[in-house]
Amino acid sequence: MDAAVNTPVVVDSNDDGTVTQELELEKMGSTLEEAIVETCSMPLENRPRLPRITLSKRNRAVVKALSRMLIIFLEASRDLCETDLILFGTAMAVCRIIGAKFSTAGRTTAQSSAIPAWGIIIEERIATKMDGGGR
Repeated sequence: MDAAVNTPVVVDSNDDGTVTQELELEKMGSTLEEAIVETCSMPLENRPRLPRITLSKRNRAVVKALSRMLIIFLEASRDLCETDLILFGTAMAVCRIIGAKFSTAGRTTAQSSAIPAWGIIIEERIATKMDGGGR
């Protein structure tokens, strides 16, 4: 799967974002398929957090190429849950192809890490006031 990272994408000189090399399309297609299969076997809580990507010419070309391939998978989708898996797998494939880094550790489920630091400070101050220790 890591072979797909930083796959070169050639964009036509007419600047319309069309991906031209057939070999690159095949690599992108296999990366897409691998990511979708991986996502289908992954529990929801283990999904990685995907990064934001810039809308460069190259990234748009990758998304456009994968969008064309995506139709096959979406037509075979039986329900919304399966469609969600396909779309998330596609987003993972885009990240892998363009070389974007994302957390493979999955989302954190601990409640304490979900509370921002400023919220914890406020809660501590309220607790000390309620105990009568902060007069």
